[in-house]
Amino acid sequence: MRRSIINKIYLSSTIKRIESKVKLLGNNNKIGIEEFLNVRLILTIIIFGIGLISFKYGYILAPLMALVFYVGFEYIVYDYNIKKRGKRLEKEALFFFEVLVLTLEGGRNLKHALDLTVENINSDIALEFKGMLEEVRLGKSINEALESLKKRIPSEAINNAILNMIQANTYGTNIIDSMYNQIDFLRDKQLLDVKAQIAKLPTKISIISVLFFIPIMFLIILAPVLLNYIMG
Repeated sequence: MRRSIINKIYLSSTIKRIESKVKLLGNNNKIGIEEFLNVRLILTIIIFGIGLISFKYGYILAPLMALVFYVGFEYIVYDYNIKKRGKRLEKEALFFFEVLVLTLEGGRNLKHALDLTVENINSDIALEFKGMLEEVRLGKSINEALESLKKRIPSEAINNAILNMIQANTYGTNIIDSMYNQIDFLRDKQLLDVKAQIAKLPTKISIISVLFFIPIMFLIILAPVLLNYIMG
């Protein structure tokens, strides 16, 4: 009943977009689709009303405030956390895939190698693959379960590795070489991310200097003048 009301209020494309973002958050999701849509709608109406009443030109500001909140709320609840989760999974995937490749080199097939890998690694990426293997036990093919897994992983690099698994399982190609390429790509990507963070440090330090150190310096310089003025 509640879901039918949601379907009447929102476009199917909007519901599907939120559903895909919920999947990408995995177990980190704290708010369901219905709760998110209802809360966002109610708060948007409240903000519109406050803006309309509180400001002289509320008829102009209120729609802008409501629009900014409507878009920003989705970013804060879903997009920002999806981005964070993608980076965390990429860090975990490097070790996970290294162990998986070593297991494959031992002569095991993909499913057996994945079983052994998830049993010996405790991480979010391992839990996602564990869920995928559970789908296989319930009747899905490996390829179907891997395709489903891709929809829960917010990382193009990891999804490329999963795609390689699907292709290798379908065509019987050598998966080890392609997995080593994906491991090298993940390692290089993490190195570039670190370099990018280091490159941003001077800008961050400059902003901190402007906000904190320069006012303090002015206060120190002007303190004697202020004291003389106060003391008369």
